Amino acid sequence: MAASSSSSSSNAPSSSKMSEDSQSQIAQKTWIMENNIETLSATDEIFKYDRKRQQDMIAAKPWEKDPHFFKDIKISALALLKMVMHARSGGTLEVMGLLLGKIDANSMIVMDAFALPVEGTETRVNAQAQAYEYMTAYIEAAKEVGRLENAIGWYHSHPGYGCWLSGIDVSTQMLNQNFQEPFVAIVIDPVRTISAGKVCLGAFRTYPKGYKPANEEPSEYQTIPLNKIEDFGVHCKQYYSLDVSYFKSSLDRRLLDSLWNKYWVNTLSSSSLLTNADYLTGQMCDLSDKLEQAESALVRNFLISESQERRPETKLMKATKDCCKTTIE
Repeated sequence: MAASSSSSSSNAPSSSKMSEDSQSQIAQKTWIMENNIETLSATDEIFKYDRKRQQDMIAAKPWEKDPHFFKDIKISALALLKMVMHARSGGTLEVMGLLLGKIDANSMIVMDAFALPVEGTETRVNAQAQAYEYMTAYIEAAKEVGRLENAIGWYHSHPGYGCWLSGIDVSTQMLNQNFQEPFVAIVIDPVRTISAGKVCLGAFRTYPKGYKPANEEPSEYQTIPLNKIEDFGVHCKQYYSLDVSYFKSSLDRRLLDSLWNKYWVNTLSSSSLLTNADYLTGQMCDLSDKLEQAESALVRNFLISESQERRPETKLMKATKDCCKTTIE
């Protein structure tokens, strides 16, 4: 009996470890499905780097003739996971990093991403000389080990307030596009990512100075905090978003598993109710303020006869959408 008891107790840790591994694998598969990550053959053209072709496209500069030249962006699962983990590690502070990749016709392809040592606040990130030195050293080291991709963009986080470009972001991206095209800006919201499961990410390019885009179809609605609405509204016509998709290859499996097992317990596996308690409280307060504004607007509209033209979404309609979103989260 003693031997049986000893054997039973020795098996307990191993079964617990198997359970943890199983949960990790399930979480990883769910994450891949939630974000529609496509598995490509390791021999697919997307993984090959043609230096001459890249140089020819950069020399031709087709984006100067068409401000909408780049239509979509494809991001590797490894780069996506690295960005998510980095953004999450910043908490309520913004973080910043660089994107390595290439271009292919009207697509931008992100193969890798790395964090930059920058000073972050709750509203902006500031790159100092140390960050630029680190950036140069990283890219040179990557080329030494056969990663020939160039820097094609930057990413930063908007913790809890959605994926869009602020006035500072627009200025930064315009500067980058003027001096180191092709370049893209990615914004990731780690708080809403945890809350919704699917990665909350947007990719943007700015228009040339003075360019006025034609009236476009309204983009998918997203909740913007009341204290950010003005900044969002003032600059939203100065840039456009790219269609985002994700990919991976069978050769990425080991790296992806290693990265996932290292971080998933502390990030994607945590309860959104516990992790994002402050965020959800803030959402409710923000919703309350928006409803007060909507009520005031209804009173004013009641006194003014309605125009025969179709009106855009009212503040009440937007507040209703925000309420539904918060309820789902």
